[in-house]
Amino acid sequence: MQNAKDTFYEVLRSRLVALNPERTIVLRGVVRPGVLVEENELLSAVALPDCFRMRWEVSSVNAEGIMPLVMLQCAIDYETAGTSMNTGMDRGRALAAMDAELQAAVNALPRTTLKMNYAGLANGAATVAMTTSVWWSEVAFGKTVIKDDRLARTATVDVMSFQEAGEL
Repeated sequence: MQNAKDTFYEVLRSRLVALNPERTIVLRGVVRPGVLVEENELLSAVALPDCFRMRWEVSSVNAEGIMPLVMLQCAIDYETAGTSMNTGMDRGRALAAMDAELQAAVNALPRTTLKMNYAGLANGAATVAMTTSVWWSEVAFGKTVIKDDRLARTATVDVMSFQEAGEL
Protein backbone atom coordinates (compact mmCIF):
# COMPACT_ATOMS: atom_id res chain seq x y z
CA MET A 1 0.00 0.00 0.00
CA GLN A 2 2.84 2.40 0.80
CA ASN A 3 4.10 2.36 -2.78
CA ALA A 4 0.63 3.26 -4.08
CA LYS A 5 0.37 6.11 -1.54
CA ASP A 6 3.83 7.45 -2.42
CA THR A 7 3.20 7.19 -6.16
CA PHE A 8 -0.12 9.04 -5.97
CA TYR A 9 1.45 11.76 -3.81
CA GLU A 10 4.31 12.26 -6.27
CA VAL A 11 1.92 12.51 -9.23
CA LEU A 12 -0.42 14.90 -7.44
CA ARG A 13 2.45 17.07 -6.19
CA SER A 14 4.06 17.36 -9.62
CA ARG A 15 0.73 18.22 -11.25
CA LEU A 16 -0.09 20.86 -8.63
CA VAL A 17 3.38 22.41 -9.01
CA ALA A 18 2.88 22.60 -12.78
CA LEU A 19 -0.54 24.25 -12.32
CA ASN A 20 0.56 26.77 -9.69
CA PRO A 21 4.29 26.91 -8.92
CA GLU A 22 3.59 29.88 -6.62
CA ARG A 23 1.67 27.71 -4.13
CA THR A 24 4.45 26.92 -1.68
CA ILE A 25 4.85 26.46 2.06
CA VAL A 26 7.75 26.93 4.42
CA LEU A 27 8.14 23.91 6.63
CA ARG A 28 11.03 23.58 9.07
CA GLY A 29 12.79 26.42 7.21
CA VAL A 30 12.51 24.80 3.77
CA VAL A 31 10.37 26.16 0.91
CA ARG A 32 8.37 23.30 -0.60
CA PRO A 33 5.43 22.82 -2.93
CA GLY A 34 2.14 23.44 -1.12
CA VAL A 35 1.14 19.80 -0.70
CA LEU A 36 2.06 17.38 2.07
CA VAL A 37 1.14 14.02 3.52
CA GLU A 38 0.08 14.41 7.16
CA GLU A 39 1.41 11.01 8.28
CA ASN A 40 4.89 12.05 7.12
CA GLU A 41 5.00 15.42 8.90
CA LEU A 42 5.21 16.78 12.42
CA LEU A 43 1.95 17.84 14.01
CA SER A 44 2.73 21.54 13.41
CA ALA A 45 2.25 21.08 9.65
CA VAL A 46 -1.33 19.88 10.00
CA ALA A 47 -2.95 23.34 10.24
CA LEU A 48 -1.02 25.10 7.45
CA PRO A 49 -3.31 27.33 5.37
CA ASP A 50 -3.18 27.58 1.56
CA CYS A 51 -1.73 24.07 1.39
CA PHE A 52 -3.16 20.70 0.33
CA ARG A 53 -2.85 18.25 3.24
CA MET A 54 -3.28 14.61 2.25
CA ARG A 55 -4.28 11.86 4.67
CA TRP A 56 -5.15 8.26 4.05
CA GLU A 57 -8.45 7.19 5.58
CA VAL A 58 -10.02 4.00 4.30
CA SER A 59 -8.26 1.00 2.90
CA SER A 60 -9.38 -2.42 1.85
CA VAL A 61 -7.74 -5.34 0.18
CA ASN A 62 -9.63 -7.72 -2.11
CA ALA A 63 -7.53 -10.87 -2.34
CA GLU A 64 -9.89 -12.78 -4.65
CA GLY A 65 -8.05 -12.11 -7.92
CA ILE A 66 -4.63 -13.07 -9.23
CA MET A 67 -3.13 -10.16 -7.30
CA PRO A 68 -4.71 -8.45 -4.28
CA LEU A 69 -6.50 -5.23 -5.21
CA VAL A 70 -5.78 -2.46 -2.71
CA MET A 71 -8.30 0.38 -2.46
CA LEU A 72 -7.38 3.49 -0.49
CA GLN A 73 -9.26 6.71 0.14
CA CYS A 74 -7.18 9.85 0.14
CA ALA A 75 -8.73 12.79 1.98
CA ILE A 76 -7.28 16.15 0.98
CA ASP A 77 -7.89 18.97 3.45
CA TYR A 78 -7.24 22.59 2.60
CA GLU A 79 -8.21 25.97 3.94
CA THR A 80 -7.58 29.64 3.30
CA ALA A 81 -8.09 32.99 4.96
CA GLY A 82 -7.76 34.77 1.62
CA THR A 83 -5.09 37.41 1.10
CA SER A 84 -3.94 40.03 3.57
CA MET A 85 -4.02 42.60 0.78
CA ASN A 86 -7.81 42.13 0.64
CA THR A 87 -8.13 41.63 4.42
CA GLY A 88 -9.47 38.13 3.81
CA MET A 89 -12.53 39.36 1.92
CA ASP A 90 -11.41 37.20 -1.02
CA ARG A 91 -11.30 33.91 0.89
CA GLY A 92 -14.19 32.50 -1.18
CA ARG A 93 -12.27 33.20 -4.38
CA ALA A 94 -9.09 31.78 -2.85
CA LEU A 95 -10.91 28.56 -1.89
CA ALA A 96 -12.43 28.34 -5.39
CA ALA A 97 -8.93 28.70 -6.88
CA MET A 98 -7.71 25.82 -4.71
CA ASP A 99 -10.75 23.77 -5.77
CA ALA A 100 -9.90 24.40 -9.43
CA GLU A 101 -6.23 23.48 -8.96
CA LEU A 102 -7.10 20.24 -7.19
CA GLN A 103 -9.76 19.32 -9.74
CA ALA A 104 -7.39 19.97 -12.65
CA ALA A 105 -4.56 17.98 -11.04
CA VAL A 106 -6.61 14.94 -10.01
CA ASN A 107 -8.94 14.76 -13.00
CA ALA A 108 -6.28 15.33 -15.66
CA LEU A 109 -5.79 12.37 -17.95
CA PRO A 110 -4.32 9.92 -17.61
CA ARG A 111 -5.63 9.06 -14.17
CA THR A 112 -3.16 6.22 -13.97
CA THR A 113 0.60 5.88 -13.65
CA LEU A 114 3.23 3.20 -13.17
CA LYS A 115 3.68 2.40 -9.48
CA MET A 116 7.08 3.37 -8.10
CA ASN A 117 9.04 2.28 -5.03
CA TYR A 118 10.55 5.33 -3.30
CA ALA A 119 11.97 3.46 -0.28
CA GLY A 120 15.58 3.81 -1.44
CA LEU A 121 15.49 7.61 -1.64
CA ALA A 122 16.33 7.94 2.05
CA ASN A 123 19.64 6.17 1.39
CA GLY A 124 20.41 8.06 -1.82
CA ALA A 125 19.23 5.27 -4.14
CA ALA A 126 17.01 5.88 -7.13
CA THR A 127 13.31 5.12 -7.32
CA VAL A 128 12.42 1.72 -8.72
CA ALA A 129 9.64 1.15 -11.25
CA MET A 130 7.28 -1.65 -10.28
CA THR A 131 5.26 -3.89 -12.59
CA THR A 132 1.75 -2.64 -11.80
CA SER A 133 -0.01 0.71 -11.97
CA VAL A 134 -1.84 3.05 -9.64
CA TRP A 135 -5.14 4.57 -10.78
CA TRP A 136 -7.65 6.88 -9.15
CA SER A 137 -11.16 8.28 -9.30
CA GLU A 138 -12.21 11.82 -10.02
CA VAL A 139 -12.06 14.15 -7.04
CA ALA A 140 -15.19 14.50 -4.88
CA PHE A 141 -15.55 17.80 -3.03
CA GLY A 142 -17.07 18.10 0.44
CA LYS A 143 -18.97 21.09 1.72
CA THR A 144 -17.36 24.41 2.61
CA VAL A 145 -16.68 24.76 6.33
CA ILE A 146 -16.07 28.04 8.17
CA LYS A 147 -13.17 27.80 10.66
CA ASP A 148 -12.81 31.17 12.38
CA ASP A 149 -11.38 33.45 9.66
CA ARG A 150 -10.77 30.62 7.20
CA LEU A 151 -12.83 28.68 4.69
CA ALA A 152 -12.00 24.99 4.52
CA ARG A 153 -12.89 21.95 2.49
CA THR A 154 -12.11 18.25 2.38
CA ALA A 155 -12.01 16.51 -0.98
CA THR A 156 -11.61 12.76 -1.47
CA VAL A 157 -10.04 10.58 -4.13
CA ASP A 158 -10.21 6.78 -4.32
CA VAL A 159 -6.80 5.32 -5.19
CA MET A 160 -6.41 1.74 -6.39
CA SER A 161 -3.51 -0.57 -7.16
CA PHE A 162 -2.66 -4.23 -7.31
CA GLN A 163 -0.37 -5.35 -4.50
CA GLU A 164 2.75 -7.01 -5.84
CA ALA A 165 4.55 -9.87 -4.14
CA GLY A 166 6.62 -8.64 -1.19
CA GLU A 167 4.85 -5.28 -0.99
CA LEU A 168 3.67 -4.01 2.37
